[in-house]
Amino acid sequence: MSAPAPDRRSTRGQLRVPAGSFLMGDPFDEGYRDDGEIPVHEVELPAFHLDATAVTNAQFATFVKATGYRTEAEELGVSAVFHLAFEGNPADVVQRVAEAPWWLAVADACWRAPEGPGSDIARRQNHPVVHVTWNDAQAYCAWAGKRLPTEAEWEYAARGGLAQARFGWGDELTPRGRWRCNIWQGRFPVENSLDDGFLTTAPVKSYAPNDYGLWQMSGNVWEWCADWFSADYYAQSPVQSPRGPEAGDRRVMRGGSYLCHDSYCHRYRVAARSANTPDSASANTGFRCANDGEPG
Repeated sequence: MSAPAPDRRSTRGQLRVPAGSFLMGDPFDEGYRDDGEIPVHEVELPAFHLDATAVTNAQFATFVKATGYRTEAEELGVSAVFHLAFEGNPADVVQRVAEAPWWLAVADACWRAPEGPGSDIARRQNHPVVHVTWNDAQAYCAWAGKRLPTEAEWEYAARGGLAQARFGWGDELTPRGRWRCNIWQGRFPVENSLDDGFLTTAPVKSYAPNDYGLWQMSGNVWEWCADWFSADYYAQSPVQSPRGPEAGDRRVMRGGSYLCHDSYCHRYRVAARSANTPDSASANTGFRCANDGEPG
């Protein structure tokens, strides 16, 4: 099931991911039952293109300048910020989330001001854009002449040609004691040792790419996929180019984020799945784009 060597011809910041088949899902049965990472099943995909990195603040700013687009977080006037990253006026905290007290609903938090009023992205131009909903990502893709990857495309690309490995570099989280992704270290959610160097987002080309040349498919920020989410979809998924259920109330997110930790959320594995409503935004959610076929 290992994939052929990648063709690294790029188009508009994308890399060509070769056609191939793979076993999709969690062979270790380590996932959360409600996430539906099993059964492991064969998937065949044609060649496609995928952005080498998540979309950056600089790229998103170019889109906004060209179109005047306002994100849903900007329109709503509030978005979710991790509590240890918030250094603003307490009066800007609109609500604390009882089920997840590490999240603060902060007034005017958005892609331009990731931690709310007083924060900015001046020194984070090469960090992934955050506080973008699935709908925002769709708008960017339409402008850029791209699309969101399917969930199957995302997992196939994240594996980088490694068959049934936990991560895009193998089964060990920190080979030779080195961090390969931006996730939480320490005692979540109150103490982060910063062993990997980052409390929140890292530049999109931190660490090392996988063997397809794709950067940070694990950790850093959640990445939206095109598919609707269903926990039982894998039991009925077609072999050829699955595209998810026909309808749903949540869209798939992949890759985990800087807040993932095995004590409560080990979804930084390549088989791991999550989902959210398409109008949801937070400080740890971004996206990357895909394209069909051969370079233009």
